[in-house]
Parts: sequence; structure tokens; C-alpha cells
Amino acid sequence: MMRFNGKVALVTGGSSGIGRAAAVAFAREGAKVAVADVNAKGADETLETIVDAGGEAMFVNADVSKTADVEALVQSVVERYGRLDCAFNNAGVDNLHFPVADLPEEEWDRVIGINLKGTMLCMRYEIPQMLANGGGAIVNTSSVAGLIGSPNSPAYASSKFGIVGLTKQAALDYADRGIRINAVCPGVTRTAIFEAYLKETPDAVGQVSTQSPMGRVAEPEEIAAAVIWLSCDGASFVTGQALAVDGGWSAGAAPVSQGLKIEELSS
Repeated sequence: MMRFNGKVALVTGGSSGIGRAAAVAFAREGAKVAVADVNAKGADETLETIVDAGGEAMFVNADVSKTADVEALVQSVVERYGRLDCAFNNAGVDNLHFPVADLPEEEWDRVIGINLKGTMLCMRYEIPQMLANGGGAIVNTSSVAGLIGSPNSPAYASSKFGIVGLTKQAALDYADRGIRINAVCPGVTRTAIFEAYLKETPDAVGQVSTQSPMGRVAEPEEIAAAVIWLSCDGASFVTGQALAVDGGWSAGAAPVSQGLKIEELSS
């Protein structure tokens, strides 16, 4: 039995990596899926994957840091499909690497604007639609760097810690109104960003395998599986949680002390 028959799911940052894997997984489970991104080419590839497998999907070009874009995004989904039941607020960016005292203000504004403000804006417009339907489920993408930090990444880590706090607060605000809100905190995951990092650091897989308790990196589909579970009725009593899907990475501080930049590997 498909867990999302008759439901509508919105995935931001759905053009690649974890977002694409989640969009495909929602569709496989019966949901109609709206994919939002600024990367139209990648999003089209996600849609093609869904449609070729017999699913139904739409694309909306949206910058989640812009209020007007997010408002139009959610409205477009409701106009097309009539409702919104699930949202995976996954859009985000890496940061340039500086210690706090050297961080350019514009870099702080860029990363916080997309990662943290973008998550807030998405929930701001998703929640009223879910309330109108009698409830729903939201999953926000944080990171293992939102649990234990990452060297020289003050903007990224702050944005991801902020997403955890925002998730918990929103979960409390709507726990008695039928909306469950959780966060997923990926560890090192084989995404496009990770593949680019491999070109600069060919031994990255070896470093990660040595330091990760499970001895390997995650596949995007493994993170998507956690998102699907948090969104489905099987997690009906789960809200306000930051679920680490990191192979045990956050259980100890060794990876951070040895200087791996988590956000480059988990986005």
C-alpha cells in the first residue's frame, strides 16, 4: 500500500541530491509532487524521472529567500492540486569558509537568507494551507553541522542550528492543530556537492570512511527514506525532533576536530 495516495507533497531544492531523491520517493508512494528550485534544468530531470515511473509532478521556479516567490510557489501548488499535505523544506546553500571574525557580512546574509529565512518563509505559507486541510507534515533540512558545528563555517552552522530551533518552536506552536514539524540532519551524503568536493580532495571518501562509525557515506535515498517516514502516518506521534541520519557521525567529535567541513559533504 502506498503511504501518500491522494496527498500532495512539496519539495524545495528538488533539482538534485537529497531533494531529488525525496521527490521521487514521495511520488513512488503515491503523492502528487511539486518540485521547487532555481535550477530549472535539474528540476526538469527530477520531473522526468517521476513521470517516467508513472507519477505526477509539477515544477515551480522559486527562490526561497524571496517572500513573493515562496507565496507564489505555495499558491501554485494549491491551484494545481487543490491542497498541500506534506512539505520537505530542503533548499539550501553552502558557505564560503571563514572564522567568525573574518566572515563578510554579505556572506552571512546570503547563507542565513536562503537556509534559515527560506525555511521560515516556506513554513509561513505552507502551514495555513495545511490548517485548511485539517493537518499535515513538514520536514526541514538541517545538517549534522546543526548539531555539532563545522570548522570555519559560522554562517552555515548557524543557519542549520537555527533550523533545528525553528523546527522545535513551530512544532510546539502547531502540535495541537494537526501539523507535525520535524527536521532531518544528514551526515556525509553522496550528492553533487560531495562529488565536486571529491575532485578537490580525492581521498575524501577514505577520510570519511575512516572517521565515520559506519565506515561509509550515505546515499541520498537513505536521507529521503527518513524524510518519508517523518512525513507519513507511521510517525504520527513524532514532532519537534531533529533526526540525525549520519551513520553515527554526531555521536562523537573526532570528525570535527580533524577538520572535515561537514556542510560540503552533507548538502
